[in-house]
Amino acid sequence: MNQKNGKNSLGLDSCFEEADNPIDLFKKWFSEAEKSEINDPNAVAIATSDKDNQPNVRMVLLKGLNDKGFVFYTNFNSKKGEELKSNNKASMCFHWKSLRRQVRILGKVEEVTSKEADDYYYSRPYKNRIGAWASSQSQILNKRETFINKIKEFEKKFPEQNNVPRPPNWSGWRLIPNQIEFWLDGEGRIHERLNYKKSGDKWNKELLYP
Repeated sequence: MNQKNGKNSLGLDSCFEEADNPIDLFKKWFSEAEKSEINDPNAVAIATSDKDNQPNVRMVLLKGLNDKGFVFYTNFNSKKGEELKSNNKASMCFHWKSLRRQVRILGKVEEVTSKEADDYYYSRPYKNRIGAWASSQSQILNKRETFINKIKEFEKKFPEQNNVPRPPNWSGWRLIPNQIEFWLDGEGRIHERLNYKKSGDKWNKELLYP
């Protein structure tokens, strides 16, 4: 690695390293966040848009990562599920305040395999699996008691903690990136930004003004 005075060959802080693959760099940044963030270093904002091009953003938890992309799970009949089924373009934003770093990801989503969804679903606590059955996610709820009663109903239906099947409308999305930007806070708002763009099978790097 060509580094001098804590900088890499692009003139950036050494934390940007010299990675040709942004997934490799993300894994290292994420590992640092796991050590320093008080809660949920895997929390990420996921942005979608509906048929009227209205953007919509919310926080989810990253539950899978490999060279292909970033995985999160949800009810496919939820607001974000319906939007992603009609428009598979999405973006993510991680912000780790403890590190003063941010990562933005743009790309398209695909549904994870049934095996991936099953493996994650059955690793969840009993209450979480029951909740996946009881919640009509994003739908109007007349009163909280209605939801609590539905939870009780499914607890009676599935009393065995190791025998709660995965709901047919509950699965995961994988965001396959075509752009990944790494951001580091700088004094006087002189931030450092490194953007990766994918062209075919190759990632190209570019610096961005703050």
